[in-house]
Amino acid sequence: MIKIFYGDDRVRAKQEIVKLLGENYEVIDGPEITPGDLPSIFLGASLFSAERKILIRDFTLNKPVYEELDKYLNTPHDIILFEAKLDKRTITYKNLKDKIEFKEFKIPENQDFRFIFNIYQTAKTDSKKALKMLDQIKQNEDPIKFTGLLVSQALKDFSTNQNKREKQILKELAKIDMQMKTTKVDPWLLVESFLVRISTLR
Repeated sequence: MIKIFYGDDRVRAKQEIVKLLGENYEVIDGPEITPGDLPSIFLGASLFSAERKILIRDFTLNKPVYEELDKYLNTPHDIILFEAKLDKRTITYKNLKDKIEFKEFKIPENQDFRFIFNIYQTAKTDSKKALKMLDQIKQNEDPIKFTGLLVSQALKDFSTNQNKREKQILKELAKIDMQMKTTKVDPWLLVESFLVRISTLR
């Protein structure tokens, strides 16, 4: 089974991922994969089971491996590709859309989300002000959903300006995402530490 989930509502997407894969699954960063890794990921067995459960993040951003996906649709494993953003104009998407399930998880637009995006942009130049803005909404927001919106905005900025700083910001957000899944640290502390660091990235 291969499914592709995409969109900025990371909370609903994660709920669906856990529903399909359970609590224990492998997590792989798509941009780190090479074409040579694909057979072991999609066809290789683990030491403990012939059938694996795998989540791959940002797989479609890695064009060389995304273009090879069609060769592995017969995988014996349960694999979900989770994308913050999906380009439906690509030939690869058009070839796959009738072969596997694509499911969008989108957060409705409203004033609160625009305010969150403003926090992100403010943090790039003034972390203290951004933290004060965060305090205004923190009680009514989910930190995982908030981080998903930060990722969405960071990807948007990176798509228009692919410089070193924007790339570093995406890497920092990827670290936070992993820490939220693997540590017991207060998620809001992770978000706040990111907002403090972002203005120092160059």
